[in-house]
Amino acid sequence: MACCPYLRVGRLLASLLAGLLLLALPANSQERWQARSMVIARGGIVSTSQTLASQAGAQILARGGSAVDAAIAANAVLGVVEPMMNGIGGDLFAIHWDAKTGKLSGINASGVAPRGLSLEALRKRDITSIPIGGIHTVTVPGAVDGWAQMHKKFGKVPWADLFAPAIYYAENGFPVSEIIQFDWQDSASKLNGDENAKRTYLPNGRAPALGEIFKNPSLAKAYRLIAQQGPQAFYRGEIAQAILRTSKRLGGTMTAEDLRAHESEWVKPIETTYRGWKVYQLPPNSQGVGTLEMLNVMEQFPIQEWEPLGLNSFHVKIESQKLAFQDQRRYVADPRMVNVPTAGLLSKDYAKERAKLISLEKANCDTEPGKPPANPIGEAAKVSHTIYLSVIDREGNIVSWIQSISDIFGSGVGVDDFGFVLHDRGGAFSSDPGHPNALAPGKRPYHTIIPGFLEKGDQHIGFGIMRGQNQAQAQAQFVSYVVDHGFNIQAALEAPRFTKTSLGGCDVRIESRVPESVREDLEKRGHWLNVRGEYSGLMGGGQAVMRDSKTKVNYGASSPRKDGAAIPEPDPFDWPSGPRTKRP
Repeated sequence: MACCPYLRVGRLLASLLAGLLLLALPANSQERWQARSMVIARGGIVSTSQTLASQAGAQILARGGSAVDAAIAANAVLGVVEPMMNGIGGDLFAIHWDAKTGKLSGINASGVAPRGLSLEALRKRDITSIPIGGIHTVTVPGAVDGWAQMHKKFGKVPWADLFAPAIYYAENGFPVSEIIQFDWQDSASKLNGDENAKRTYLPNGRAPALGEIFKNPSLAKAYRLIAQQGPQAFYRGEIAQAILRTSKRLGGTMTAEDLRAHESEWVKPIETTYRGWKVYQLPPNSQGVGTLEMLNVMEQFPIQEWEPLGLNSFHVKIESQKLAFQDQRRYVADPRMVNVPTAGLLSKDYAKERAKLISLEKANCDTEPGKPPANPIGEAAKVSHTIYLSVIDREGNIVSWIQSISDIFGSGVGVDDFGFVLHDRGGAFSSDPGHPNALAPGKRPYHTIIPGFLEKGDQHIGFGIMRGQNQAQAQAQFVSYVVDHGFNIQAALEAPRFTKTSLGGCDVRIESRVPESVREDLEKRGHWLNVRGEYSGLMGGGQAVMRDSKTKVNYGASSPRKDGAAIPEPDPFDWPSGPRTKRP
């Protein structure tokens, strides 16, 4: 089996899947194949990729915090305990659902390329293609401003309180967990090229071992400044000065004006319907439109009549992904600088035309981008390695939240004196000057990170699945498991998936829990399968929360492909013996 050690889990579940091929929906069933139960509570729930972060968010909820308060606190902790995936050196996207009004709000907290960075500027440095790491892939980090804007609009707990858990773990340390330790060790060589990154993240010249206590006092210092001074510490103050020193020393083009000028953008989520459910994503420059187009194509086939893990289900989803992926890579860019045909990509008529290219008998290895209709007049204005977390508070407000430094350990560049790395989101630009996503000064790059939201009637679900180009297709598969097959949110996160991150061809990665007979039949149709582990990290971990607005009960789920958990808000018990004493 082609599988990483930490992914060799669930062999018993795999055998059950091969025999059942169906989800046992009744709540009292003893024959289910999902590994975990949903978390169900009347209070809030925080679901993240690391348990300490989930716990921190749940404690914020118990202090009267909102879903956004808990998300910021959890995100800040993840920057400490899962530093290869996220942190203040990266970007953020989020969707907020207001339980009272039903209103959705979206924020795009992604930054732009420095004004001094262009294709011509790279050529003058003898760089003829977009780098895959280093200082010239660093765009303005938007996460801290995104936190501040979200808190200003939806926060309840004082700003400074939100960083107490992250500061605690950064100063006192935490035991490194399993999957995070694997990723840390596996990517350690990337850190050797930068003394700051190496000093911070490779203490004693190596990645921390499983269970080893890791501390990052320099990051604690950065968090203290942000807690005390707000986002200006990052964009104008001491942290900004450190970023600029680091950039200048390495020959980068970032300026004080680049940082000062950053401003997150409130955006209206884009949407489609899928068999009576409404599905929401954020508009470009993110790839969320790809999820919606994939669902629109899938809707042309009777997937709900097919077996969840059957041949036709997987075949049609794979073929739909190829078509949507071609389009998103061809057209998605910064809509403030180029005309992105978002409305055309979301058109149901366009999806019907694309679906005609799918044969149920044979895989298509030669897919090409389509030609979506142009945006109607005025329409463009309407649709103007990563962690994902989702939070629901006691009132039922939901936040679907994704934050990233792009590749593992981002650019590999550590910021002087402050214990965090800068992202390499600029590596997603195109070097083709004629492409909509071509690198240009002040332009946002194509973004892989996407938060999702799904609703029908009384059911409201905030969901997301991580890992780069995997995200759009993984989220479409999650929606299908919920809508087509009636899976609950935990089962839908756990369900076997495929992923294809290359353009064209018939290569596709697929989890080994997909029955062998189905895999054999997929290969007979022309798919080139790369069979991975039972719960492969290449398929991306995910989180989800759900509100039943009729019963006012909350549900949480967390993928076993990560180290995390869905943790409920502690209830206000009356302890006869008084408050718990502090830990020694």
